[in-house]
Amino acid sequence: MGAGVNLPSLTGLRWVAAFLVFGFHLQLAGIFRPGLLDNAVTWLFAPGFVGVSFFFVLSGFVLMWSSSRERTGEFWWRRFARVYPLHLATLVLCYPLMSRMGTFDSAPGVLTNLVLMQSWSPDTAYYQSANPVSWTLSCEAFFYLVFPLLVPAVARLRARGLTIVAAGAWLVTVLGPFAGRLVAGDAAIRWFFHWTPPGRLPEFVCGVALAGLVRLGLPPPGRWLWPVAVVVVLDSYLAVTVVDEPWNQAACTMPGFALLLVAAAGTDVRGGWTPWRNRVLRRLGELSFAFYLVHLAAIEAMHEAVPTGAGGLAPGPATAFTAGALALALAAAWLLNVLVERPARRWLLRLRPPW
Repeated sequence: MGAGVNLPSLTGLRWVAAFLVFGFHLQLAGIFRPGLLDNAVTWLFAPGFVGVSFFFVLSGFVLMWSSSRERTGEFWWRRFARVYPLHLATLVLCYPLMSRMGTFDSAPGVLTNLVLMQSWSPDTAYYQSANPVSWTLSCEAFFYLVFPLLVPAVARLRARGLTIVAAGAWLVTVLGPFAGRLVAGDAAIRWFFHWTPPGRLPEFVCGVALAGLVRLGLPPPGRWLWPVAVVVVLDSYLAVTVVDEPWNQAACTMPGFALLLVAAAGTDVRGGWTPWRNRVLRRLGELSFAFYLVHLAAIEAMHEAVPTGAGGLAPGPATAFTAGALALALAAAWLLNVLVERPARRWLLRLRPPW
């Protein structure tokens, strides 16, 4: 099993991860006046940055699941058509607004952002340049580059080998920072395992191995699997705020994310029910890439329209602010999906470059 088998639950889960990242940036924006509501929002969304880790694991899973015998150049072109038009459009649209927010807008930083190389530098003027959230695309570009090298090796593995690869990828995120401290300082290690493509590669590799396991029909069917996965993810999600960086970026949540992906995909393959495969979540999942790229700019646009002041807003206005930012981000995501993402992808795929 594999290519050709639809996994709608993963599309729905992609929206959940994007929404968590939105919530994370929202609670950082100082919108809520200190009090009960502010405490609740912080408790719920302060760990939301781990949605990025889920994206990286999911990316490896989906690429391996849908991989077919296509040439390397064709694979790279398809990924370019999927990612770059929307990246370029959101960079152009968000740059003026984000630069007013105080985002780094030096010419070298914008250039590296344009060519998706910004996360290779430890300087925030690069990896937080222009549209800051696009640093993850720099990592994804590296994953796409190495994926054709991973597929032949992973495809030959059976269950034991795939399990070792997935577990080994997680162990790199656990033990790697300890080993790195022997040759570099804490700041360098935190940067490496938080921002850089090689530092985030283990999450992608884990996803690739997990897709191989599900292709083999593992784990065995059982309605208990995804509820258990949800409990594990929730426990690790809430533990993120008390775990030191960089272990809180991936090491803390990878086992739960792995279990959740395997459970959701395996249930889809067997035609079972999950909470993430309904029509609304699937459509939101289709918009999640565009939503992720514009959500920070939407929050900043609301800030300009409704100044919050140093102390934040009362619960009523803060809730309205949140609803407005979410609606603005969703509307922009829908327009970008309809007018840029899908048509540009179709046009580029029709070109079929000779390589």
